[in-house]
Amino acid sequence: MGAQIADLDAEAERQLRQHLWDPTEEDAALARKTASGLAEAVGEAAAQERLPVIERLEHLREALAVLAIALARIHGPLAWYLAQSCTALSPVLRWRALPADGQSSFGTVVPSPSDLTDAEQAVRRLHTALTRAATGTATDADAGIGTGTGTDTGTGTGTGTAAKSGAAGTGTDGHEGRSDT
Repeated sequence: MGAQIADLDAEAERQLRQHLWDPTEEDAALARKTASGLAEAVGEAAAQERLPVIERLEHLREALAVLAIALARIHGPLAWYLAQSCTALSPVLRWRALPADGQSSFGTVVPSPSDLTDAEQAVRRLHTALTRAATGTATDADAGIGTGTGTDTGTGTGTGTAAKSGAAGTGTDGHEGRSDT
């Protein structure tokens, strides 16, 4: 999930930097509201990790609901960004926190602690990206300004972007980058 959101974030940064996507006032207002909702749903890493699995899963489902509601209210580039965000986070919908036998679980699985952390970091990255999109600006790092190497963990530590650090992967459409659907 984190790699997909990193790819999506890099694409949004590129489009903002090249003025291929100039968010409207409506986009900016919805991006701010959505970012706020994501921050409310998924808190800081240390706080989230202390919660029981069932509560962490509830928070991730709430984050998906925030994205889905925002998606229902907009069209154009922000809608496409939100749709791809929902797609990247969709494995959360298959997760469960309660025990069940294989015959009565409707195909759901219990996520690993690393799955939960990856999804939470992805939500935090979306929060940051939507906050940036609301201002209509790309970051200096993604504009090629500044120096440094490393990896982006999605937690606000490290430098560069996942795409620059080699962590970029295949998009949800099976190709490098992201689909423009």
